[in-house]
Amino acid sequence: MRQLDLDTTSPIAFWNDLYKKSSTQTSGAPSRILAKYVTERAPAQALDLGCAKGDDAVWLAKNGWQVLGVDISDTALRIAAENAARNGVAERTTFRQIDLTEQFPEDQFDLVSALFLQTPFDFPRALVMRQAAAAVKPSGLLLMAIHQTYASWSWKPAQGTETTANTLLQEIGLDLAKWRKIYVGPFERRATGPDGESETVKDAVIALERI
Repeated sequence: MRQLDLDTTSPIAFWNDLYKKSSTQTSGAPSRILAKYVTERAPAQALDLGCAKGDDAVWLAKNGWQVLGVDISDTALRIAAENAARNGVAERTTFRQIDLTEQFPEDQFDLVSALFLQTPFDFPRALVMRQAAAAVKPSGLLLMAIHQTYASWSWKPAQGTETTANTLLQEIGLDLAKWRKIYVGPFERRATGPDGESETVKDAVIALERI
């Protein structure tokens, strides 16, 4: 398990450095979770929180969505914008640098995606997730996922406690009378490490539709 020295850097510097050291190439594929729960939905306005290199945003745009992708890293956003231009969907994508610990995008959306919005820094997860929920229009989809278990090469929270989807849902504190539960539970997938190693990991997934 990787150990991170966070005492000498800010979150923005940390993520910029990470993306500067990584390849500017993108996978070209969306998250399996996004594809599973969004493929059959009519395209409209989407918000992609923690958009990284923009693969989810580009996939959504290629399927007719108008997408706002936000991330703390301006380096990641530059790669995401290049990704969108290369795929011919620059007009359907907007990318903005936002630190979600300080502000949240205005407006409401037909899809709000917060997939693996996790950081080794202090982060008000429940508050940000409640803000994400508040940004969903009636009949819109709220899609969230966090790591429930971690690959051996990954960093993980200091406590190391598994957070299930039901625990996360309780933590957020939504009024579930205002939501239709599509799925709340685990999602298993194979993760590939930096040296090609592979492990099965489990994600905690929440998919809710606003009533």
